[in-house]
Amino acid sequence: MFSRETSRQSSLDKSRDKSGQEKQKTAKRKLGDLGERIFVKHLVKHRYEILDRNYQKKWGEIDVVAKKDDVIHFFEVKTMKLGFEKLESGDYYNPEENVHYYKQKRLARAIQIYLVQKKIPENQECQVDVAAVFLDFRRRRARIRITQDIDLA
Repeated sequence: MFSRETSRQSSLDKSRDKSGQEKQKTAKRKLGDLGERIFVKHLVKHRYEILDRNYQKKWGEIDVVAKKDDVIHFFEVKTMKLGFEKLESGDYYNPEENVHYYKQKRLARAIQIYLVQKKIPENQECQVDVAAVFLDFRRRRARIRITQDIDLA
């Protein structure tokens, strides 16, 4: 499912810092970028219109902004490799748990600025969703779980 994504990875391994110089992406960032690309393809397949990706402000980032059925969805995407989801205690780890209080505050602020900057009417229906992307590199498969309409701090 994500074989073409990894073949283009070398050209995507570098990003630019504020001064315009290239810097190497960390393995964690590469994994997150891959998960986001797979997730965006999933949204398009399910008839979402992608409005924005990686909307960044100094206080926060929105991974994906999409629209479906006149509702704007702000997605926080969490990606992890399969095989690491079980903790030593035997409990299962949920990537959604990484959307902690401070992350929620930063996300809420970024969303407020996005709505103002893009001149989105106040009566526009919006919701915040968290997408967990599980990558199985051995089987070359991805599994996506969406937690819809979460409340922000």
